[in-house]
Amino acid sequence: MTHEHVEIRPGAYADSVALLQVSRDVAATPGVTAAQVAMATELNVEVLAGMGFTLPAASPNDMVVALRLEGESALPAALAAVDAALAAARRGSSGEEVTEPPRTTASALRRAGGGIALVSVPGASALVEAMDALDAGTDVMIFSDNVPVEQELALKNIARDRGLLVMGPDCGTAVVGGVGLGFANTVTPGRVGIVAASGTGCQQVLALLDAAGVGVAAALGVGGRDLSSAIGGISTKTALDRLDADPSVEHIVVVSKPPAPEVAAEVEKYAAGLGTPVRFALLGAGQPDITSQVEGLLADLGVTVPAWPTWGSPGAATGGSALRGLFVGGTLCDEAMLLAAETLGPIRSNIPLSPELALDAGLLAPGHLMIDFGDDGLTRGRAHPMIDPTLRLEHLAKVAADADTAVILLDVVLGYGAQEDPAADLAPAIVAARAVREVPVVVACVGTSADAQGLTRQAETLASAGAEVHLSNAAATRRALALVTGGAR
Repeated sequence: MTHEHVEIRPGAYADSVALLQVSRDVAATPGVTAAQVAMATELNVEVLAGMGFTLPAASPNDMVVALRLEGESALPAALAAVDAALAAARRGSSGEEVTEPPRTTASALRRAGGGIALVSVPGASALVEAMDALDAGTDVMIFSDNVPVEQELALKNIARDRGLLVMGPDCGTAVVGGVGLGFANTVTPGRVGIVAASGTGCQQVLALLDAAGVGVAAALGVGGRDLSSAIGGISTKTALDRLDADPSVEHIVVVSKPPAPEVAAEVEKYAAGLGTPVRFALLGAGQPDITSQVEGLLADLGVTVPAWPTWGSPGAATGGSALRGLFVGGTLCDEAMLLAAETLGPIRSNIPLSPELALDAGLLAPGHLMIDFGDDGLTRGRAHPMIDPTLRLEHLAKVAADADTAVILLDVVLGYGAQEDPAADLAPAIVAARAVREVPVVVACVGTSADAQGLTRQAETLASAGAEVHLSNAAATRRALALVTGGAR
């Protein structure tokens, strides 16, 4: 008889990425049919309730262990697996137990020093850790999302006054001193510097430059809100100054999701006074897409624009009239919406171009829609979808079964912090979706030739599942639009 076990471990903590692996390890234990080990955040409690578990009262600072077993006799082994997996998650990369890890950013910097501090904690705690780094005279990259904008502004004003750089919050990608941070792709050193108010936008630039044989000196993320009216481009200006002072940088490109127009104008004016040429790839209605801007940059560099690679073919649309885009990259979603809106009209989304087009919590609606599964509202208490694709895979099955769906548009983003093998999860889901209805699937696979996941291997796996794969997100979107409207390739 099926047995369920739920326990709360008060005050126990591990980050969401570690707990994702713990849950997977425990779920593989004989006799375990379902396992979820997570912090008891509001979102995780909702997920557990959706799995059928009943939870006692708990706070977001508590850990919950929820197990569904083939029988009660499997419980001791399952709990032992939980403890073993949690212990493994606490071990250092050497395999030795780290007995006294630093408890704060300040203590870590006192112990080891460093030119940059990377903060990855729940958003409510990021301010304190970032201030520790600034007080130590260190630049800081804030990977955390859900940080209040007022705190971001305060941190960036302090950093500017001290000659320091705050990268983030919600900064997922950077290349500093030749080292990739966060989700960054593996690139060769080169003569281009990137300032990015967009993580996946930065990765698209890195991927296209790599395909063209052009290296990157540095990529400085500044957080997706830096070019908003609330922040005013504070970190963007500092990053421009840093790259302008770097003799290895011959050209700079600034990439951003749609900025506040007045801030974009101010930053463009600021950049015009620098000694290094600056090209702006700022998404917006009527503006060039990122691929077009990279092609312009290549022309500036005197480099021939290559034919951007593609793999596979999705076949023709056989029914339905709606384009459904399911993204892990917010900027890739923005870019696809902007391109699609020019042809299809209004697009519903959880990050809509206009407020009246916002999706409700169910993320389903008639007509064209695009969803950013990496948006803050969908990542509270859980790992980013570039790490944990569960929510998107569930939604893929739903939109594939919807008779109104004509074409499905997806992205896959490779890089250091991303899934080790995203195609291993996505390809079977595409096969299953197309078994229900032969709906065409188009994928933008953003990565470089040296990424550990293997760009070609990922693309070929997805193509063998029935998808058409493009390196360029703009090209993938235009291909999906052609299929929806019945246009030629």
